[in-house]
Amino acid sequence: MEPFRIKAVEPIPFPSGEERRAALVSAGYNLFRVPAKAITIDLLTDSGTAAMSAAQWSALLSGDESYAGARSFERFESVVRELTGFTEVLPVHQGRAAERIVLHRLLGHGDLSVANTHFDSTRASVLAAGAEAVDLPVSHTDGAANPFGGNIDVPALKTLLSGPAGDAVRCVVLTITNNANGGQPVSLTNVRETKVLCDRYGIPLLLDASRFAENAYLVATRSADLAGLEPRAVARAIFDLADGCWASLKKDGVANIGGLIAVRDSGLADRCRDQLIETEGFPTYGGLAGRDLDALAQGLVEVTEPRYLRYRAESARWFAELLEQAGLPVLRPTGCHAVYVDAGRLLRHVPPALLPATALANELYLAGAVRVSELGTLVFGRPDPEGGPDLPAPRELVRFALPRRVYTANHLEYVAEVAGEVAAKAGSLRGYRVVRQVGRMRQFTAVLEPVA
Repeated sequence: MEPFRIKAVEPIPFPSGEERRAALVSAGYNLFRVPAKAITIDLLTDSGTAAMSAAQWSALLSGDESYAGARSFERFESVVRELTGFTEVLPVHQGRAAERIVLHRLLGHGDLSVANTHFDSTRASVLAAGAEAVDLPVSHTDGAANPFGGNIDVPALKTLLSGPAGDAVRCVVLTITNNANGGQPVSLTNVRETKVLCDRYGIPLLLDASRFAENAYLVATRSADLAGLEPRAVARAIFDLADGCWASLKKDGVANIGGLIAVRDSGLADRCRDQLIETEGFPTYGGLAGRDLDALAQGLVEVTEPRYLRYRAESARWFAELLEQAGLPVLRPTGCHAVYVDAGRLLRHVPPALLPATALANELYLAGAVRVSELGTLVFGRPDPEGGPDLPAPRELVRFALPRRVYTANHLEYVAEVAGEVAAKAGSLRGYRVVRQVGRMRQFTAVLEPVA
């Protein structure tokens, strides 16, 4: 059961079928553009959607709003240093700002950033720096379970670094957990092997540590040699192998805003600090209020609590079973922050160019005002240099994200009922095409239309 009690509640909207259809049409068939007042269960993202604890709400009241050198920053810095071992700590308003600052200090035109998988905003930051993003995830087999499916392909990384393109690699990034690859964890062994290669070629190893606690819990429970080790100790072992990290603390900070940069290299920290002052604010608040820093510090203490992390993992596993029983093909094993469904397997009649993941996500909304996120060709597809259809994403996934401490079992049972209705008519669903798109992250604003 949930290891907490609920002290505040918020009413949920129940739009009618006619209202749902009108909202989707008005939004250009893009769920990001649908207003929250037209959503019953919102599983679009786990970022910034958490319910804070009583201790976090209490921490807000002790926030020090001094512009420079606030007590709130001192607490935040102390908690991050103890957690990660990194000496240089810079707060920012969210993870997107952190990755942009770090990557723009490391990358230039013609450089390479290599990762287990760059998520959408990370890839956009790499491209904005004039560099290229190279993804080297471990291979997957349709329907096959890999306990560490978030790993980077170490042999492929070795081949890249030792080859002619190796001189252009400026950083290796491990996203823990691997959000684009089913929310799967990265093993301690994989981090260790990656670090050996990075040291051999003089390349910094960085972590996107937005879900560091969930990764640590999954590593501890799936590694026989780490059995019984506390998640916080596993997280520290992973941090100790890296040269630095950035994180959106809207995930495992269990708060609604905030992020960080933490590194060992004081020279890199100084270069990041200069950019932070220009774009975020003074280095001891980084675009955040003092009360936000206090709430984040408390969240970083709470998030590694084993009972809480067990609840996250078991909730995802149970929810995945419900969705499977409803007829959806679920990626296994489940992680913590989301359950992923393979829309490409469910909608084999819809080709990637017609966005099957979008088709499934939109139908879930029409059936029950459930909002989820497509992680298929709309997000990860690439423009064809020859001007043809988009190059498809590796997989057509739909992510059912699980906001932290927000929804109960009854809410998720409702989602499964809606999923069952949609799965029963999967063969009749049609695809979508893009009518209007702007920028590298088109999924947030694109206008779509159904294909006849």
